[in-house]
Amino acid sequence: MELLSIEGNTQRLDGGAMFGNCPRALWEKWAPPDERHRITLACRALLVREDAAPGERARNVLLEAGIGAFFDPKMRERFGVQEDRHVLLDSLAKVGLAPEDIDVVVLSHLHFDHAGGLLTPWKEGEAPRLAFPNAAYVVSERAWERAKAPHARDRASFIPELQGMLEETGRLEVVKEGAKSATLGDAYSFTISEGHTPGLMLTRVEGWSEGPVTFLGDLVPGAPWVHLPITMGYDRYPELLIDEKQALLDRIVAERGWAFFTHDPRVAAARIARDAKGKYGTTDARAALG
Repeated sequence: MELLSIEGNTQRLDGGAMFGNCPRALWEKWAPPDERHRITLACRALLVREDAAPGERARNVLLEAGIGAFFDPKMRERFGVQEDRHVLLDSLAKVGLAPEDIDVVVLSHLHFDHAGGLLTPWKEGEAPRLAFPNAAYVVSERAWERAKAPHARDRASFIPELQGMLEETGRLEVVKEGAKSATLGDAYSFTISEGHTPGLMLTRVEGWSEGPVTFLGDLVPGAPWVHLPITMGYDRYPELLIDEKQALLDRIVAERGWAFFTHDPRVAAARIARDAKGKYGTTDARAALG
């Protein structure tokens, strides 16, 4: 199979919120803020172009869809979305794919900065539609339950109409913890995390020539967050998240795998290493895959 990083819309969000209780004197070295104290974030997807079976068309599997361009101008400004077009669709077109060519979209969770790209761009007076008309959709059971009945703390992070639209396709698979996806098959496996949001589903992809790749989502949104104590203010249980992070990073180190980052504006993927003191870091960092 072929793996490609696909860039979506970019955001600028408050650096303090993104780095939790990490002092600004430290985090601003990793992510310099603008005059409004916002840092630049990518909303990057991972495209898996599978090998075709004899007589069949190769599948295109997209891990997440970024924030997209579904917000109206006022909300786009509020959440720091930098472009008014659907950048992910433009990036797919550059690798020869139309929205109709996407066969499966895998979602770590349904917060709008990971699922907003499922919708067509905002147009005044028009209702949003699903941008990938032929795709099946895969999400974890706990993440799906949270999206349909959110807590007051994160209700604003969901797109209320999206869940109904996904159900209406008849191509939604809700994966139970510990299970494989019938839609995706054996090359894909999952780790379920609770520290950021209930049922965060982190997908591991086997079959790439350079080793297994794990899509780390909001458990580790970028290279600076590889450091164990670094968490986001958006995380519901930071101490639990740190434990989950350590377990997953240890696995990636042991298998000589790759970590894929959705929000890091400079690093799309890297290997994980531990130094003599046990501190985690990145090596072989790549700005893009493919």
